[in-house]
Amino acid sequence: MDLYEYQARDLFEAHGVPVLAGVVATTPEEAKKAAEQIGGTVVIKAQVKVGGRGKAGGVKLAKTPQEAYEHAQAILGMDIKGHIVHRVMVAQGAEIAEEYYFSILLDRAERQYLAMCSKEGGVEIEQLAEESPEKLARVNFDPNVGVTGSIGGYIAAKAGFDAADAPALAKVFKQLWKVFKEEDASLVEVNPLVRTGDGRIIALDGKVTLDENAAFRQPGHAELIDESSVDPLEAKAAEHELNYVKLDGEVGIIGNGAGLVMSTLDVVAYAGEAHGSVKPANFLDIGGGASAEVMAHGLDVILSDSQVKSVFVNVFGGITSCDAVANGIVKALDILGDTATKPLVVRLDGNNVEAGRKILAEADHPLVTTADTMDAGADKAAELANK
Repeated sequence: MDLYEYQARDLFEAHGVPVLAGVVATTPEEAKKAAEQIGGTVVIKAQVKVGGRGKAGGVKLAKTPQEAYEHAQAILGMDIKGHIVHRVMVAQGAEIAEEYYFSILLDRAERQYLAMCSKEGGVEIEQLAEESPEKLARVNFDPNVGVTGSIGGYIAAKAGFDAADAPALAKVFKQLWKVFKEEDASLVEVNPLVRTGDGRIIALDGKVTLDENAAFRQPGHAELIDESSVDPLEAKAAEHELNYVKLDGEVGIIGNGAGLVMSTLDVVAYAGEAHGSVKPANFLDIGGGASAEVMAHGLDVILSDSQVKSVFVNVFGGITSCDAVANGIVKALDILGDTATKPLVVRLDGNNVEAGRKILAEADHPLVTTADTMDAGADKAAELANK
């Protein structure tokens, strides 16, 4: 779960990371009141989970509360890369002397955590890493040790900071590690981390991604969910504990096993090139237990997507045999009744495949077409979606 900037700021403050005052506002009046409360020059910042706010006009300097009101009025409701601005953060202004970059993330390849640091902050880090990789220090560290004072000092030194600056930076790095560890994050990023005119190190703009798999030990994270930004189909799937991700396509996908579903997405995308460039509409893994109820919930979610024109059910029978899956599909269509109106292409393989195909043939449902192979099924589903 990605957090808004104001949520990241609040987490930083709770863990002792130095930040500036910031108040979230949902109306111009609230923004004006916040500016009065903070005092002096403030920055009105659109709160969206996407980059490029500044270039889109979503970050404005306000020298008076009235200017804060006017800027908030202009920014609220703005569309930034498909994200509507529903709130702004009124942040205290700062005299910035230098801008840096710092982040902690999971390095899966090394099975360790990775700290990245640069003396050049406030820029697109991907661009910096590509054009000037020598300016971005990368330091792997043991998760069981974390970022200690000495490791923080080493990170600062490797990034090219003077020895005199290392203690202050290392202290902030250590506090950001505390956020990462105690909040079960998979990413903590500060860009920019700034040195102010009076020599303070401040986390000016934070990005935090929380590991949803740790929700069972982080009950407070439920309060951070923005219901207005959750896709209704993903929310519906979550209610039934389905592994579903909505995509921008026309062919609904149901499979059992993440690897099989990922392969199905690729095959459908390839097949779609010959049929009007149709694409997969979702990722949906129903797991090993493809019961009628599970299948019905999965189909219900997919068929509720107005973009879906056809559905490809691609199942390899293992512990759950193909005849059980076939019975699940037939019963699921009975459960859904008239709400099921889009064609289904079903490919079964594996344990008890002949029995499964026989069940589908005998049911002879007008919406169901069977396919012997994954390629054939993907092609037929793409063809039907393009009609």
